[in-house]
Amino acid sequence: MTPFTIAVSDADLADLQDRLGRTRFPHVLPDAGWDDGIDQNFLRDFVAYWGTRYDWRAAEARLNAFPQFTEVIAGELVHFVHVLGRGQTNVPLLLANGWPSNFVELLPLVPLLTEPVDGVAFDVIIPSLPGFGFSGKPSRPGMNLTRVAPLWAELMSRLDYPKFLVSGSDLGAGAVMALVRDFPDRLIGAHYINVYFGFPKPDDLSPEEKAYVERGNYWAFAEGAYAMIQATKPATLAVGLNDSPAGLAAWILEKYRTWSDNGGDISNAFEFEDLATILSVYWFTQTIGSSVRLYKEAFADAELPKKPPRHDVPHAILVPPADNPAPRAWGERNLWNIVRWTELSQGGHFPALEVPEAMAHDIRAFHGQIA
Repeated sequence: MTPFTIAVSDADLADLQDRLGRTRFPHVLPDAGWDDGIDQNFLRDFVAYWGTRYDWRAAEARLNAFPQFTEVIAGELVHFVHVLGRGQTNVPLLLANGWPSNFVELLPLVPLLTEPVDGVAFDVIIPSLPGFGFSGKPSRPGMNLTRVAPLWAELMSRLDYPKFLVSGSDLGAGAVMALVRDFPDRLIGAHYINVYFGFPKPDDLSPEEKAYVERGNYWAFAEGAYAMIQATKPATLAVGLNDSPAGLAAWILEKYRTWSDNGGDISNAFEFEDLATILSVYWFTQTIGSSVRLYKEAFADAELPKKPPRHDVPHAILVPPADNPAPRAWGERNLWNIVRWTELSQGGHFPALEVPEAMAHDIRAFHGQIA
């Protein structure tokens, strides 16, 4: 394994600050607020913060406090965080994020899981998806979530973890589903944030399931245009997002506001510093284009929506209330061996940032049930 240290050049940092300072904000209707997308007053405030008050060097030092490495697997450069637990027993745990996040989203879980409770802690491994953060950008088509699974299985083998626990959300949950399907013998258990909406919709849905599908269909109409353009024309979208940090912020922050449990104010769910760090990782690595392209690969992945063959991998589902919570009947219909189902009282699509203590507790409790 090659140790990795984040080291952004002074020139790149100055370029970011210069671009933010020269942002050309568009004309918007008075008092449009968030109805037309990103609220322009909020965006102006955030761009001013990111360009003049946010301290990347302090954030960089905090990120570098987490041991990081890179490894070439099947020709792909994989970046990952690897923090050893402090328990008498340490359980290997792979955490997988989705879009529009990167590995930064999951870091609040690390101190909560590496410290022992009743002698048990976790060795936490957070790999960056291909095309995300400091992992390499795929050089050819076909790097979908099904193909991510063997990369991560091999990574865990090289780290000398023959079996491991895994937890995933969003696109990361798709990679977890592929691990369950193709490497069930390697898994201690699989922990998901919510249940994948994209499974086939049969005719015999229960009333709860029908309501869930109706909510999901409406959400896709009202909020899902981003997914369609990322899945069909990612190269066109990437030009503006890779060239304008304000455009990047607008595209991503609107999702953080809409998908989180914040009562209409994004500041109720996230610190500006965390959001700016996530955006800065995208900006400095120029991975926004390769990250959105994973949607094109995922939509073309015929294996993704299939229920896996019957297996013995225990499953746990953590359901936040602000993320179109799936009913348990939908989970039982599409997944095997659900041994834990937890419905949170707060939180949205990003529980590792919104409610990290609750997510860490659920992972611990799940492992306690299956150990």
